[in-house]
Amino acid sequence: MTEVLKAYEAIVGHDIVDELSQLAAILKGIKILHLNSTRFGGGVAEILSKMVQLTQELGIETAWETIAGSQEFFRITKGFHNALQGRKEISVSSSVFEVYEGVNAENAQALRSKIEHADVVFVHDPQPAALIASFPERKNKWIWRCHIALTSPKRYIWNYVRNFVSRYDAAIFSLHEYAEPLPIPMYLIAPSIDPLSDKNCDLSAEEIAAIYPRFCIDPSRPMLLQVSRFDRFKDPLGVIQAYRLAKRFKHDLQLVLAGGGAHDDPEAERVLQEVLDAARNDPDIHVLFLPGDSHRTINALQRAATIVLQKSVREGFGLTVTEALWKNKPVIGGNVGGIRLQVNDYQTGFLVNSSEGAALRIRYLLQNPAVGKELGERGHRFVQDNFLLTRHLRDYFTLILSLLHPGGRIELGKI
Repeated sequence: MTEVLKAYEAIVGHDIVDELSQLAAILKGIKILHLNSTRFGGGVAEILSKMVQLTQELGIETAWETIAGSQEFFRITKGFHNALQGRKEISVSSSVFEVYEGVNAENAQALRSKIEHADVVFVHDPQPAALIASFPERKNKWIWRCHIALTSPKRYIWNYVRNFVSRYDAAIFSLHEYAEPLPIPMYLIAPSIDPLSDKNCDLSAEEIAAIYPRFCIDPSRPMLLQVSRFDRFKDPLGVIQAYRLAKRFKHDLQLVLAGGGAHDDPEAERVLQEVLDAARNDPDIHVLFLPGDSHRTINALQRAATIVLQKSVREGFGLTVTEALWKNKPVIGGNVGGIRLQVNDYQTGFLVNSSEGAALRIRYLLQNPAVGKELGERGHRFVQDNFLLTRHLRDYFTLILSLLHPGGRIELGKI
């Protein structure tokens, strides 16, 4: 067993690592490729960076590639993203689809040798979904992994994307309500966090304390924190409103909004400016636009927070919720999507539907710190049992086996 696997074993236990090792032994010799649109920014990139490493540690050849695209392409795919999550209409013309398909065709050509080398290809989200159109005679297995909330997609955009997804061998969704009907096998697999990553590993008290002077935060006063990309679906303006309502009760309250952007999200700068405008003239609101590699900084902020919020109005899953629960923090989350899978009301945190509701829960937790401590402890155990990378990879291995050996029977322990 490698040192990395021993480190996971210390957290999740021998049986789970042994099960992963047995599954990997059955799959030994296959080649896996993951494809998405960015290496930095957002939960997908974070998951893949660690999943690829762990898969390789288990002896399976695994690669990760990203597609290239113009600013226009990523503006179009951001529009797709918004429409698929039901936010607004987007301007659609034949030229939009031509750009989308053309960029995917160019990437298919650039990545052809790597794609054809793989036995199993995971394609993540809508941006690269059309790659499959360039491989009509493929012999490998293709899996489309959807990380976004398809609860009420704009039908004409989903029908267009569905045309490509229907050609895959399988599709994965995070929740049942996101699983739009498809003529291919569909699977439900929740995302995960890596407990050994810089964003989730234990930190010294000194490293946590260092973030206070760095960002002019007062360590003696309660701190609210939301970590997320600057995206309207994350509702940062609603968080500011909740903070201001709660501050009428607790005058020494502080709010930190920490996040960044990704090169495939052209709206981030505009939303960030809206947040800065809303926070202007309030020295107790700290808006931090952080580089994509600020994982230990985010870890320290989450560990320093009194209460963590994720007041999303749409959410595929919400790994920042998972991260906060792992750190024993009480979480107030929007009553949407994957947040509901993690925050059990009154058990691991609180679900809210408005800024007023969030403010009410903030006040309650500040008045009852023992309740917050209990919620955080339960949340940590819940993540330990359900949302760590080892469980996620086990589910992927099992899915791969079902595709490569349809109707077959494989018994662990009899390799």
